[in-house]
Amino acid sequence: MSEWKNMSLGEFQEKLASKDPTPGGGSAAAIALGQAAALTEMVSKLTLGREKWEQGWVAAEKTKLVTTNILSGSAFELAKKDSEAFESVMSAYKLPRDSEDDKKHRRMKIDDATWSATLVPLETAEIAHELLSTLPALAKLGNSNAVTDVGVASLLASAACKGALFNVEINLESLPEDDIKVIEIKDKIEKIRLSASELSKECMKSVKERI
Repeated sequence: MSEWKNMSLGEFQEKLASKDPTPGGGSAAAIALGQAAALTEMVSKLTLGREKWEQGWVAAEKTKLVTTNILSGSAFELAKKDSEAFESVMSAYKLPRDSEDDKKHRRMKIDDATWSATLVPLETAEIAHELLSTLPALAKLGNSNAVTDVGVASLLASAACKGALFNVEINLESLPEDDIKVIEIKDKIEKIRLSASELSKECMKSVKERI
């Protein structure tokens, strides 16, 4: 599989639009996270060091702590890992099931691959939520000339977060519902989704007030 980060934007979009199952929604969510981080980084740079926006310096520094990690490669890595995890699930389903041992081995491989396909988008959602949590303050106090860019970053981060959670949920459906880890993740999903919605609304409110 090609490295998504080595593709041009056009090449990635062509691949995404193809009939191939990967990259899919999980990888697209991770790429959206990267774009949200890039926009946030830009606004932070347009805020820091400018006396007029001194009240926003702390907010800008906080966002940079998050965006640095995302832009250093984690978004592309998550996109790659998401596609690889899904391909592993498909490969596991193709394993032989002629004997009882085959069936046990196949079931184990499917479960292992499904867990990976669950945890990767969960990581994407958590990082997107972390980025989103820094944006209301930046929208309120950062450089007002770039406040709409914070708004776009917020929308992208929210989409990345909620989109990744869809992938978490669909994979959980293939795992035992009474598994304590499944129960814990389902609880975490609801908390992240609710928080992401509130943060996005808060950010949009500040953006609209400053336009």
